[in-house]
Formats: sequence, structure tokens, C-alpha cells
Amino acid sequence: MIHAGRFNGRIAVVTGAAQGIGRTVAVNMAREGARVALVDRSPLIAEVHAEILAAGGEALAITADLERYGESRLAINEAHARFGRIDILVNNVGGTIWAKPFEQYAEDEIEAEVRRSLFPTLWGCRAVLPFMIAQQAGTIVNVSSVATRGVNRVPYGAAKGGVNALTACLAFECAGHGIRVLGIAPGGTEAPPRRIPRNTVAADEQTQAWYRQIVEQTVESSLMKRYGTLDEQAAAILFLASDEASYITGTILPVAGGDQG
Repeated sequence: MIHAGRFNGRIAVVTGAAQGIGRTVAVNMAREGARVALVDRSPLIAEVHAEILAAGGEALAITADLERYGESRLAINEAHARFGRIDILVNNVGGTIWAKPFEQYAEDEIEAEVRRSLFPTLWGCRAVLPFMIAQQAGTIVNVSSVATRGVNRVPYGAAKGGVNALTACLAFECAGHGIRVLGIAPGGTEAPPRRIPRNTVAADEQTQAWYRQIVEQTVESSLMKRYGTLDEQAAAILFLASDEASYITGTILPVAGGDQG
């Protein structure tokens, strides 16, 4: 799935790049010639940075909490100061913190889910747009989810629904500036265990049962009856970010084995 040279001369910012989909996108994009700014609040970002450099790529590691606009703006500004422009932004930060029926969520948990899975994308878009408008070119790829139709993740699904709306609206606003805005909606994705979990509270028997319902629904909703891989998700993101998708904007592409979300 690697196309050598596809991103030669391009500057990409990838958020949530320390683990999972974000890490795979960043590493693969660097292998295809991009210079990559890696942004994450986890110190694990240093390992991804070292991996790219060891393979002969060029990268910048930026530690930031992207749930806050000020830190998002500083991260984008640092990437622009280092590379002189930003051609691609992949907004990947987000993910379910809790899994349970909606009536079981506390007020602070609902707010935390929305902060985690909507605001980093809002802030990332807001921070990068002045640079892309000034250069009259750019591509933004937002990572949503097919969990906008699913069980036991209502606040997360609502946040990702916001990402979908943001993507569609910005595509209208930005097309005249030569900026494409797109999204992918991943389904269940096989990944190594998170080294820094989103939720540090040990799951009891009930919580594990609620999570199993998510897994069962995810597999059942997929026509292919399986989870995807990190490389399958990254391939879709890289396609949309590339010139191969130059006549596509405003689209949310489900990458979920046939589940349309």
C-alpha cells in the first residue's frame, strides 16, 4: 500500500501520531516522501519521530494537548515555522473513553467524550486554515467513525457526528481557496494494546459486557464480518490526502467493511 514518492515535497501534520491509526499514517506518509510534523500529548511521540528519522525521513515531534485551542494553535505554528508551509493536516485525535448505555454516563463523562473526539478536530482546522488560505492550497483529512450509528457510545457518536458536519461545512467554505476537506469513518480496527489507555479505571464485569456488545455490533454491521487493519485505515487517509483524490472534497468515506455508519 506504499507508493514511493507520492508525497515528495509535501508537508504534513498528523495529530494523535503516537499510537494506532495516527502513527501508521505518519510513518507511511514519511515513507512516501512527506516531511511530517507529529503531534500528540503522549511522550511516545518521540519513538515515532526516531523511527521516521532512522528510515531516512524528516520529521518534527510536537507535544501538545489538542483539546485546548491555544496548544493546537502553537503546534500548528511550530510546524509552519519549521517547514515554511503546511500542505496536509490529518486530524486523528479522538476515541471512546467509556462504553456504556447513555443513561449510565455522568455529566462530566459526556463532556469529556466530546472534548476528546470533537474539539481537537475543530481546533486543528481553525489553527491551520489561515496558513492554507494564505497559500491558497491544502488538504484536511478528518478522522470520524461509523460509531455515529452504534451502541453504547452515544457521546462519542455525537462528537464524531460533529466531525462529519464540520467536514461538510468547511468543504463548502474552503473550496474557493483551493483547500479540500474530507473525512474517513473507520469501523472496528485491530491494533496493538494502547500503551497509554484512554481510561485508567479497571473494567468490571458489567463494563466488559457493554464493551462486548460494541464488538459484536461492529462485526455484525460489517458486510465482511471482521475488523480492519491499521494499514487499511491509513491507506484510505493517504489516498484522500494525495493528488489522486484531487476532485474529491466534502466526502466522508466509510472504511468499515461495508458498514456505512
